[in-house]
Amino acid sequence: MLITLLASCHHEETTTPDPDAFPEGFAWGSATAGFQVEMGCPTWSAEDCEDRNSDWYQWVTTPSIIETGSLYVTGEPVSDGPGMWETFEDDVARMRDDGHTAFRMSLEWSRLFPDGAAEQATTVDELVPYANAAAVQRYHEVFDALHQAGIRPVVTINHYVLPLWVHDGVACHEHLDTCSPNGWLDGERITRLISLYAGFVAREYGADVDDWYTLNEPFATTLSGYMLPGPDRSAPPGVSNEIEATRDVTIHQVEASAAMYDAVKAEDPTATVGIVMNMTAIDPNDPNNPADVLGAEHMDWLYHRVFLEALTSGDWDDDLDGTIDSNRPELAGRLDVIGVNYYNRVTVLGLPFPLYPEILPVFDFFPEFSWEPYEEGLGRVLREAGEYGLPVWVTENGTPYVEEDGVPILEGHVASMHEAIDAGVDVRGYLYWSWVDNYEWNHGLDLRFGLYTFDPATKERIERPAAARLRQYAAENRL
Repeated sequence: MLITLLASCHHEETTTPDPDAFPEGFAWGSATAGFQVEMGCPTWSAEDCEDRNSDWYQWVTTPSIIETGSLYVTGEPVSDGPGMWETFEDDVARMRDDGHTAFRMSLEWSRLFPDGAAEQATTVDELVPYANAAAVQRYHEVFDALHQAGIRPVVTINHYVLPLWVHDGVACHEHLDTCSPNGWLDGERITRLISLYAGFVAREYGADVDDWYTLNEPFATTLSGYMLPGPDRSAPPGVSNEIEATRDVTIHQVEASAAMYDAVKAEDPTATVGIVMNMTAIDPNDPNNPADVLGAEHMDWLYHRVFLEALTSGDWDDDLDGTIDSNRPELAGRLDVIGVNYYNRVTVLGLPFPLYPEILPVFDFFPEFSWEPYEEGLGRVLREAGEYGLPVWVTENGTPYVEEDGVPILEGHVASMHEAIDAGVDVRGYLYWSWVDNYEWNHGLDLRFGLYTFDPATKERIERPAAARLRQYAAENRL
């Protein structure tokens, strides 16, 4: 009996949990978006490599947009990108060697359906014949490479980019009231089209993908497209102070995400479906100033809560004034997981009254953005996401200072994430942004986030120190 007790005590001592460990099965990896990394193939022709049928391709290649200084579009050729449309298999081999167990990517709607003939379809069955067979096959090859490497695909259905037949960003920049097609402004049309597209990709790739996200950072598109395009981001259509459009696009994105969720589930009922939110650590400029405090609360509402409240409980703020007005059952329960993209902190200056009280009552603040690292903010926003009782992934996290300070910034973010897990947040994985330096939207390659950079002539990957540190996290699964 004594021997048995001693053995039992010894066993308990040797199984004491490691306080620095991450949960068993925690996923480590990186993230990209198709538009940002696919183009720039080293040997394939530009015709085979470049997706020229999107509003973002149009945006960064149209001379009148490039020449409009207030839009901050560099005009750098998309051929300067890393070329992953061709190099994906080689990159996956590196990911495998780096210990990746998950990789986030997007499917490009404009590659799969390059022209407006697809709009004739009213069901997924009718949509299938309009798909670009070469693009469909290439994405199958991408998923095959990931599975052969033991890497879990995490797929964003729409990462900002719309086909030109859905949105003519240049025309809408010039004449927002009359442009056609007008993208997110036509809620009925885009909800029908994008949910049908979501159903198509769930049917086509559901055997390879378990983790789907409907939209990436929806309000970021709205802010930089319709309210405040600026040096940090300008997006098609790049118009300023279009507050009615800002309100309408926000509503349409919430409704479309719910419809996309239903479309994926109809084709693949066991899939996990979420949305990716750009969650920012928001602070009042002066915590003793009531206007700044209220402004910070209202920014949090508009950036984060409008989407998360609606897609979890169905609670809906009809007039975007910061309070719940109704409940919409068709929106409720349309999240299985929350993706969190975190980069920075925002300080908020409160205004004495809403700038547009009849259209957007909650807009009584001015945000001051900064790329300066604020690592503890990741834990803060993860705890906020965790309030909804759903699993959470860090779907993006990185820094444009990766060349100089990538390792300490990564370590600070990971430590902050660990604290959130210790506090009870169900964080399932960490995906670094980005795998390789990418075409950073209107900035071209001026902002570099990659674990790897690349030789512009050969596209050969060159490792940065942050890649080795992430490899260590993946191998040890602990701080």
